[in-house]
Amino acid sequence: MKKLMTMARQFRDDENGAAMVEYSILIGIIAVASIMIVIAIGAWVSGRFSELCIGLDAHPTGTCAAAGGS
Repeated sequence: MKKLMTMARQFRDDENGAAMVEYSILIGIIAVASIMIVIAIGAWVSGRFSELCIGLDAHPTGTCAAAGGS
């Protein structure tokens, strides 16, 4: 019985599981934030290239339309 009580106290005082859950949540938040940043940067770069291509098409020797651009 004493051994069972000791094991129960050790299980109650063990915080490894809680720390693992906290780290998992933190890693998940960091991963989601990183993915959102990469998507935002990709959209920004795509917009800049589209603006550049539109500007080149306005020039008499524009080549974006011939290359498959918008």
